[in-house]
Amino acid sequence: MLEHGGRLGEAARRYDIPRADWLDLSTGIAPWPYPLPRTPTEVWQRLPEEEDGLAAAAQTYYGCTRLLMLPGSQAAIQWLPRLFPPGRVAMPDLLYNEHPAAWQACGHALVGWNEPADYAVLCNPNNPTGETHSRAALLERARGVKLLVVDEAFIDAEPLASLADCGLDNVVVLRSLGKFFGLAGARVGCASGAPALLDRLRAALGPWAVSHPARWAARLALADCVWQAAQRERLCAASRRLADLLRASGLGAPTGCTLFQTITTPRAAEIFAALARQGILVRTFTEPRALRFGLPGSAEQWQRLTACLKEIA
Repeated sequence: MLEHGGRLGEAARRYDIPRADWLDLSTGIAPWPYPLPRTPTEVWQRLPEEEDGLAAAAQTYYGCTRLLMLPGSQAAIQWLPRLFPPGRVAMPDLLYNEHPAAWQACGHALVGWNEPADYAVLCNPNNPTGETHSRAALLERARGVKLLVVDEAFIDAEPLASLADCGLDNVVVLRSLGKFFGLAGARVGCASGAPALLDRLRAALGPWAVSHPARWAARLALADCVWQAAQRERLCAASRRLADLLRASGLGAPTGCTLFQTITTPRAAEIFAALARQGILVRTFTEPRALRFGLPGSAEQWQRLTACLKEIA
């Protein structure tokens, strides 16, 4: 398995700090999850059914009707490369590592983002840099490939930038409820794209791909417009605060989006270890050497991170 954020058990053992004493900023998951009510008993006892209102809620939220619910967007990341013959796949040099791994495992050849290719894949905003691409730029890129895959796991705070409603048959957009809604444990997401391709993906995933509890939670979260508006405002304010804090720490100029901030620095490994010794877990990268910080969720967490960064600086 590839390395990811959130490996708190491993960090607890390595640094001999109990799990309960850690501040985990390594995942980019919103620290304020959607407040779900108690799960009804029948949700656990019955197999999921598609006539449960989730499709309508998702179509309204994402602004399109060509949707397939997924057991997390990771399922589509792994299956899409298997549905197309081997070819050249254009990707940015720095990208969520599951994408290049999945395409290479299926015999595809990776090339640079601007090179001629059969397929193109990117995250928008990019993970971990936070770099964004305009709708116009992505639609132009789609004209030159058989398939464009856009992973929008971190775009919910800026929904107008999404390509989910573009309606092009050669564009697949992946969305997740794990980040913005803070429901990573539910393992639920969706893909938008051509109906024929979504049918092939549905067949590959098999029946009941999304669990009944996950569908129940997703329907509630996607339909709650009031909570979504408050969450966007809260995340944007916290992201600005985090960028200001990192900039003031003298560790480097941060880049990022509403759910994380990233600093590129040759001291990445040193800073990671110093934070970990204080029970603060962030995401570290080696190429280039960088650190990604998620958002603190409480006044105590902000104070703890501020004090630790001041000590390191």
